[in-house]
Amino acid sequence: MFFSSSMTALAVLATVAEVQAKTVFAHYMVGITSGYQPSDWTDDITKAKAAGIDGFALNIGPIDDYNDRSLQNAADAANSVGGFSLFLSFDYASNADNNWTPSAVIDRINSFVTAAGNAHYRYNSQPLVSTFEGPSHASDWAGIKSATNCFFMPDWTSLGPAQIPLDTIDGAFSWDAWPHGPVQKDNSSDLAWQQALGAKPYMMGVSPWFYTDLPGKNWGLRGDGLWSTRWDQAAEIQPEFVQIISWNDYGESHYIGPIRPAGIVPGANRYVDNNPHDALRDVLPYYIAQYKNGVPPSVSEDKVVFYHKPNPSDSCSDDGTLGDQPNSGDATYTIGQVSLDQISIIVLSTDAADVCVQIGSNAPTELRAESAGAHRFAVDFAGQTGSVTVTVKRDGQSVATATGPGISTDCTGGLTNFNAIASGS
Repeated sequence: MFFSSSMTALAVLATVAEVQAKTVFAHYMVGITSGYQPSDWTDDITKAKAAGIDGFALNIGPIDDYNDRSLQNAADAANSVGGFSLFLSFDYASNADNNWTPSAVIDRINSFVTAAGNAHYRYNSQPLVSTFEGPSHASDWAGIKSATNCFFMPDWTSLGPAQIPLDTIDGAFSWDAWPHGPVQKDNSSDLAWQQALGAKPYMMGVSPWFYTDLPGKNWGLRGDGLWSTRWDQAAEIQPEFVQIISWNDYGESHYIGPIRPAGIVPGANRYVDNNPHDALRDVLPYYIAQYKNGVPPSVSEDKVVFYHKPNPSDSCSDDGTLGDQPNSGDATYTIGQVSLDQISIIVLSTDAADVCVQIGSNAPTELRAESAGAHRFAVDFAGQTGSVTVTVKRDGQSVATATGPGISTDCTGGLTNFNAIASGS
């Protein structure tokens, strides 16, 4: 059979593009969608796509009887919107007493590949599949892969990169997206995963925040400055994939999607209601382009985004919230020791500009963005309360401004809220 050199080159380029194109997903909790309407799915996918996100990793538990309906709604919405991908992430930590069986996983993968059609994400022409934990079920996956032809990239972060069974997996996703203790997150764990995986693809977790205060689940991690820090690290180490944690996990306070009351788990309303994170998406087109292209993009519009806790740490009771997951090496910290009383600010500037930060009627803090591009700043509460306004000025004229609900020592239910509020221009 004869192939022209041009056709061969095109085929090779197509294969390389499929394998190597960098892709950004957001972790999506299907388990909270029993009350969602099809329009909610369409709206979420439309908003995610507008922010530059390529698809959702659909976290599904083994016992939710509405999985079929929710997954069909997801598939229908993705195909209707177009240009947006989906894949399944099997949650093995949600119900240890009634967990995923190999046959249930096989049936779910094969049925969703059919339902999603062109919207199902494929790597090397294989449907991508992931997990949230489940390394004790590693022996199931040889049979699952054979029956589904899936490309398997689990999150088995609990094993650590040194213990990951390379002969079982095709790649790996790391949930290690936050710092531990009163420090900023570095990229050492990401580099360790990349080294352990060798030529296998790595999916890096990027998250803006973490705080949960639910029965049996009461801890937080430092989120101050984390959003821009992790995106800069993604641009530096260039993983094949990034997965944002998360789109809609309200109970853990790391959602970047709109707040949908039907999806808020019982007990989380105290710290989720009136605490939007939508503005965090405003800087995603810039950071995703920087990650995918390896260089910062030009900025065509001045923007400012900022986020912070609504209450200073010592405003009210912390409800015994730990500064890390129980039984971790850093669980001796309290949440107030790791979470800063600080405003985290991201400015996208078309040129050098002044940045003015004002809390209430207090004297403003004056900062300087020395050039075009992305700039991050931090301003301490310093005992100040009131609404927060951040203004970007050039030649004495405002070019971007944002005002948020502010900082207060009044606490809902007598408990300090360690979630974040995000505001943007």
